[in-house]
Amino acid sequence: MKGKLKVHSENILPIIKKWLYSDKDIFLRELVANASDAMVKRALLEKQEGKPPLSPRMDITIDREKKTLTIADTGIGMDAEEVEKYIAQVAFSGAKEFAEKYAKDDENAQVIGHFGLGFFSAFMVASRVELLTLSYKEGSSAALWTSDGSSDYELTSAEKEAVGTTITLHLAEDSLEYLEEKKVLELLKKHCSYLSYPIYVQGTKINHQEPTFLKRPQDCSDEDYQTFYRHLYPQDPSPLFWIHIHIDFPFHVQGILYFPKIHKGFDFQSNQVQLYCNRVFVADSCKDLLPDYLMILKGAIDSPDIPLNVSRSYLQMDKTVRSLGQHIAKKITQKLRQMHTEKKEEFLAVWPEIEMVIKLGILQDSSLYDKVKDFLVWKTLKGAWISIEDLKARGKTTVHYTTKDTQDLGISSLYQEKDIDVLLVNPIIDNPLLQRLEEKLEIKFQRIDAHLDDSFLDQSREKTLLDESGRSGSALIAEFIQESLDQKELTVEAKSLASEKIPALLVIDEQNRRLKEFMATHARGQNGMDIPQKKTFIVNTNHPVVNKAFALKKTQPDLAKALVTHIYDLTRLSQKELSASDLSHLVSRSQNMVEELVNLLP
Repeated sequence: MKGKLKVHSENILPIIKKWLYSDKDIFLRELVANASDAMVKRALLEKQEGKPPLSPRMDITIDREKKTLTIADTGIGMDAEEVEKYIAQVAFSGAKEFAEKYAKDDENAQVIGHFGLGFFSAFMVASRVELLTLSYKEGSSAALWTSDGSSDYELTSAEKEAVGTTITLHLAEDSLEYLEEKKVLELLKKHCSYLSYPIYVQGTKINHQEPTFLKRPQDCSDEDYQTFYRHLYPQDPSPLFWIHIHIDFPFHVQGILYFPKIHKGFDFQSNQVQLYCNRVFVADSCKDLLPDYLMILKGAIDSPDIPLNVSRSYLQMDKTVRSLGQHIAKKITQKLRQMHTEKKEEFLAVWPEIEMVIKLGILQDSSLYDKVKDFLVWKTLKGAWISIEDLKARGKTTVHYTTKDTQDLGISSLYQEKDIDVLLVNPIIDNPLLQRLEEKLEIKFQRIDAHLDDSFLDQSREKTLLDESGRSGSALIAEFIQESLDQKELTVEAKSLASEKIPALLVIDEQNRRLKEFMATHARGQNGMDIPQKKTFIVNTNHPVVNKAFALKKTQPDLAKALVTHIYDLTRLSQKELSASDLSHLVSRSQNMVEELVNLLP
């Protein structure tokens, strides 16, 4: 047996009124959007018929005594038959039918409505609705449709001079706040500020501004972009820069995305890109449209292609939304690449404030690297900017880096003397990023204190002379340092560094250190301190303090041991490896050593 579902309006209307829209404020957006559609349709027909266009307008009138709110337009209007078709049949929309018949070849004829339900949102606030309309068609008679929101309605002939539609809402007692002009203006400003045709409230025009994001980029000045940003976010500092998106294929998308200036109190979790559909505000969040890493951006996007839910209150996630998001992200990377190529100084000036966005994107989607690799740059210790691709082109398979905490290590001077590029990284974002790039690019990243290259040694000054036991001078110094520190897990080496400025340095295994940092950041109940580290303490046999301590080992063993411990702790301190308790010992030992030195003075 086959049959058809039977829907009774007396059952469906209460559902529409109560559950279709999460916010009853939406009724005004729906009725104004319908009025805008009616004027779009009339303008298109006038154009196609060669008639001179009339001046379209919409008037919203409040009558506090009668408790009515009226929305009147000079749109295409309807005759009685069309009222019966489009109003009396719940969920029947004429938008698709009109677009297929008239607007398919006119890209400017953007009709908003799709579902045929928006009109009935009026009953969320009204106890009775009157619709008076006169069709654009010659010889038409006006029609008056009246309903109290039940399944019953009344449709009669009426008198109306001007073509268009007037909807009068007799507000229910629980909705009298819509008699307040301030409330009405607030809703219109939020949802309908950018509609094409003028809207008047109590005789005053309220939509003056043509939205900057719907203009062509070549028609906008820097001041236009700045003014629009201040309009959207009046309390924010000026943005770093902006990207004007104008996509015609395979989707229609227009908008402006701003990279905001990060300031104290900035909310990284709050997406503030406003979403519009044919100029009508939909939502103040594009989290389902934009990738997560672009949530920091601000601005506005308008697209007739976005799939909305039946109440037009939010996006329906589907393939179209994902494709739209990919196209928008592509436009952003193209803009950044263009800036890097054509306005490098301007790009580098803002890069430190936007790099977090791009790097987060690579962590979320490693394929993004191929789109941004040309402008994914780091500053080096020498002050230059360089990309991983630049280093690869030079044949580098190991890339050295340091952080703001470790850039002043004595060993950094060795790299600069040897003209070795060292990237200055931000460990918060770069540590996981470098790990990801190692996997993708088959390149090795190594912090400057993770290895001592042979090029930093002066072999000609190596203490190779053997004593009677067959041990070299370097071996004897290493043995002395090891005994003085008495740390079994620590490996000690004595080497002849080319520089005499560095008494010692602590080499920490790269992978071991990364694991410790990961545990300290991510593992609950772990601070990373319990993970044994592979450390090598390298003392410089050409440094006078090291040699002096070694010379004092027999005559003043306590002072010699104190000197060695002090060198070790100072090295750890400079590399952020000193614990709080060890720091306290360092301070106490320093005071004692100063007192001893003072006593030696005449």
